[in-house]
Amino acid sequence: MHDEQCVLDLLRALDRLPGPEHLEFPDGFDHAAAGARAVRLQERLGRDFGQPCSLDAVQDASCYFRVSIPRQATEADVHIAVRLSNYGDLAAVTTPRPDSHEDLDQAVAEGALSGRDRRRVEDALSDLGYVLVPLRLLHRLYDGVTWLADDVPGAVVAGYPPHQGRATWWTRFFEYL
Repeated sequence: MHDEQCVLDLLRALDRLPGPEHLEFPDGFDHAAAGARAVRLQERLGRDFGQPCSLDAVQDASCYFRVSIPRQATEADVHIAVRLSNYGDLAAVTTPRPDSHEDLDQAVAEGALSGRDRRRVEDALSDLGYVLVPLRLLHRLYDGVTWLADDVPGAVVAGYPPHQGRATWWTRFFEYL
């Protein structure tokens, strides 16, 4: 529980960083440096999984890149994706979609991710200085300081899992805005 509280505190601190009104990234975000680091992650995962991984740039979102590990490279034969946030070196791992599992423990228990594959992804993220955020925390309703917390009737807000148009912490740090 202590670790979860530390991650929630980190999310709230990052939420308060000064930045432009569009919320995609904080002031001072170095896209070139983040991109170079994402390439290092892509290459590392490609080596670790024995197959090339794709790296997709994401626009108009609070994350900048998505690294995809092909299903045929995984022991569970399930696509693994890693999203990299524009905020605080945050990373999220999905198998295969953001709403497929509450967390990596559940993904392993349900056979969507092997323990070995999980360790390979977690080790790569840790070695490159990323902070892996459990999906169960990102699925909580967003109650931060930006306009995303406003309950606007009829508003359509992307996020996993869907909360009837309400934003989640996933929306804030890993989704299209």
